[in-house]
Amino acid sequence: MAINMDYNSSLEELIIPEYGRNVQNLIHHAKTIQDDRFRQAFVEKVVDLMMQMHPQNRSAEDFKEKLWKHVFIIADFDLDVTPPFGYKPSPEDAHKKPDIIPYPQSETRFRHYGTNVQRLVAKAMSMPPGRKRDAFVAVIGAYMKLAYKTWNRELYVSDEVIKGDLAALSNGVITMHEDASLDNLGGGPNRSKQQQQQRPNNMNKSRSGGPSYPNQRNNQGDRDRNRNKNMNNGGRRKK
Repeated sequence: MAINMDYNSSLEELIIPEYGRNVQNLIHHAKTIQDDRFRQAFVEKVVDLMMQMHPQNRSAEDFKEKLWKHVFIIADFDLDVTPPFGYKPSPEDAHKKPDIIPYPQSETRFRHYGTNVQRLVAKAMSMPPGRKRDAFVAVIGAYMKLAYKTWNRELYVSDEVIKGDLAALSNGVITMHEDASLDNLGGGPNRSKQQQQQRPNNMNKSRSGGPSYPNQRNNQGDRDRNRNKNMNNGGRRKK
């Protein structure tokens, strides 16, 4: 008995392969339906089927509109139904190219810092001298050092290099204190490395026998009184 087999190479080409041949055959069958209401309902069910095939895209805002456009593409735009968005897609819409997004042209110096750093430097140059600008410049310098390390992790960068680049970006208008540290974003403009290494050590002094707090002395006194009371009660004989 001979078996007739249809190979994909001998069948009609799939317009959008991601929906499969059955969906394409259903859309072609919809073109043969004479009743307008039945054809409209039939295509809507086909769109629901296409949505079930790709449930991960349901949250997209224009996903259903995209499915209707794909239906018209598969039908070669020869389908008399009305999509929910009110107009029928045309071949011009399918082949319409998006507008070219212009690329911003700017003379970027020290590209590894990025354009935003240049904007921050320009902002700092427009600020009046004072503590506020010094703090702002310290944040810029710390961020520049972080960006430099991200760009080249194998090369060590010193604070002097960052300070020199900052002065070059500002054309010598902005200068940082020679002893200022750029290792963290929280350090002030005049905070030196030696000052950053100093930390309060009150807790360690308390643990090592240093000065204690009043609450600690009161608690120790209560424990001593309770211990003496227990010793006195233990020495008495019960009658």
